[in-house]
Amino acid sequence: MELKRVVVTGLGAVTPLGGTVEQTWQALLAGKSGAAPITLFDASQFKAQFACEVKDFNPDDIIGRKEARKMDRYEQLAMVAAIQAVEDSRLDLDTVDKNRIGVVIGVGIGGLTTFEQEMTTWAKTHEQLGPKFSPFFIPKVVPDLAAGYISIRYGFHGPNYTTASACASSTNAIIDAFNLIRLGKANVMVTGGAEAAITVPGVGGFTAMHALSTRNDDPEHASRPFSASRDGFVMAEGAGMLVLEEYEHAKQRGAHIYAEIAGVGLSADAHHITASHPEGLGAVLVMQDALQDAGMQPTDIDYINVHGTSTTVGDISEAKAIGKVFGPHAYDLNISSTKSMTGHLLGAAGGVEALICCLAVAHDIVPPTINHVEGDEDPDIDYRMNFTFGKAQQRTVRAALSNTFGFGGHNACCIVKKPD
Repeated sequence: MELKRVVVTGLGAVTPLGGTVEQTWQALLAGKSGAAPITLFDASQFKAQFACEVKDFNPDDIIGRKEARKMDRYEQLAMVAAIQAVEDSRLDLDTVDKNRIGVVIGVGIGGLTTFEQEMTTWAKTHEQLGPKFSPFFIPKVVPDLAAGYISIRYGFHGPNYTTASACASSTNAIIDAFNLIRLGKANVMVTGGAEAAITVPGVGGFTAMHALSTRNDDPEHASRPFSASRDGFVMAEGAGMLVLEEYEHAKQRGAHIYAEIAGVGLSADAHHITASHPEGLGAVLVMQDALQDAGMQPTDIDYINVHGTSTTVGDISEAKAIGKVFGPHAYDLNISSTKSMTGHLLGAAGGVEALICCLAVAHDIVPPTINHVEGDEDPDIDYRMNFTFGKAQQRTVRAALSNTFGFGGHNACCIVKKPD
């Protein structure tokens, strides 16, 4: 069976750096941080009092107030980003075969905002009023409804579901969407991820795990991957969506192509429920798997958007893995962690970062890692590798690799390249 080629023809984003793809991209190139004190709830009692929130988000004008009220914040973010991506793809929705268009969305946690609100209301009122819940409680909490809402809006009858693998969720979604098209199960897929977990239980839970930075006096410089002074990641929310399309289908309608999905990789650390394998075993396997799937050599990659969360174990193990996979070429390609600016979007990270890789390939420019203060003392991190600290770098980007690693040892990555 001959596998079909898959290209990216639409992009959509709602991130802490901007409400559109262009706003997000320009902020990344300028090295801006999305971190600021939390406004979504009173965080004064928490050790971590800041996050990367989506600013000035009002979905009513795009989704409609009545529909938006039925959705959790993560579903609203997903829908707005998906609408952007579909519009950007310029699909003719009056003539396209909607039975051949599907939706796969990655969500790490789901409707945590709604869960908190409903349970808080129940705790305050159940003794007087009994167990009263909103009829939209379950549809707003479950992680699959983002995909469902998108398909309902457009009448897309193709494959439709959600992937959940913690911080690798939306990369897994992209991988599934890619495989569905190249196996001939669909012509077009809307895919990516969404997350909105900046809530009392979200921040409280990650704080209890000692995972979050507590640099409350300097939020903008708190996410500092590959710096010895890092003290944890910065929580973020948002959504990143891509329209994937079978190459001949896209060519026949004259679609604009950002990049081609060249190959994908999957692996497991099989090591610990939250910590990466200290030697980067799973990270090595997943990058090697993606290169093999793409039929590429390590020297074919010009840019790696690393998982790079700003945690000690994660940063060091990923750097070790890159050195093992890419060898001397690690000094020639560019490496950056855009989480230094966006924060960690959890289940949405892979969608936003795959989108960033597509733009790097399309525009031949690599966004930077900001907030690098000093190198690690760990001798296994070789700072001769080009970590692209400080400023964006113009260069030819033939192919870019996006890494995402989730709690539970879930590793996923995808490679995008310039279309032939």
